[in-house]
Amino acid sequence: MKIVLSQDITSAIKKMCMEICVCLDQKALAKLKHAREIEDSQATAFALDIMIKNADIAKKTSSPLCQDTGMVVVFVDMGQDVRIKGGYIEDAINQGVKEAYQEGYFRKSVLDPISRENTWDNTPAVIHYNIIKGSEFCLSVMAKGFGSENMSRLFMLTPSEGIEGIKKAVIETIKDANAKPCPPVVVGVGVGGTMEKAALLSKKALFRGLDSKNEDPILNDLEEQLLEEINLLGIGAQGLGGKTTALKVFIEKYPTHIAGLPVAVTVQCHAVRHNSITL
Repeated sequence: MKIVLSQDITSAIKKMCMEICVCLDQKALAKLKHAREIEDSQATAFALDIMIKNADIAKKTSSPLCQDTGMVVVFVDMGQDVRIKGGYIEDAINQGVKEAYQEGYFRKSVLDPISRENTWDNTPAVIHYNIIKGSEFCLSVMAKGFGSENMSRLFMLTPSEGIEGIKKAVIETIKDANAKPCPPVVVGVGVGGTMEKAALLSKKALFRGLDSKNEDPILNDLEEQLLEEINLLGIGAQGLGGKTTALKVFIEKYPTHIAGLPVAVTVQCHAVRHNSITL
């Protein structure tokens, strides 16, 4: 039996939140720089220059990459042979979020959906659990801004719509989103399962490294096709037109019912804010 201390969970969550809110993922920064190199539009090149400069200033001054420091989403991969000691796991996670958002002076954006009363510490986080074999304990954290989250979509397709239906759903989502999610975006797609499983897959897909390839050759080809088609839309950085509307498309799948084809699309802005740690 592996023992994981609740205070170590709090410390890990706090550290990751404070880092991801101010330090742009280096692979995302490299892709923005590449997009700038190949861009012909003067206005769009200027927008990309600002994004790159913003990332540099945020890191040097420990300032948020964006005024929307997001709602924290945590994926917990927990081995069945792990025991949490010292406190309740969700209290430990939320304490880490609370400390990070207070000490980092990040905007507290979480509130009651009906009364709209703010919780004033950006908690609770949205927490997903995955019980796995063995004694590994991994925490994956994302600061999800809602300019992009609001552009995410769920489609309950019929099986006959197939791959073309999946592609149409993704392209339709990005077309409708246009400039609202601060492109260039990263697109997470979940296919299969049930309504909620597809949405969960689409969010989890965004944790993949921006230089990664899908292990499934069919999905890898589909990711590349969709990325090409999205970039041909000409929306471009901040909706100003140009060659790069998306930096990457990630697809995850799960077996589904014979009568269904759920497809969820989660849109993420260019500020790629996530990290993982194994305790």
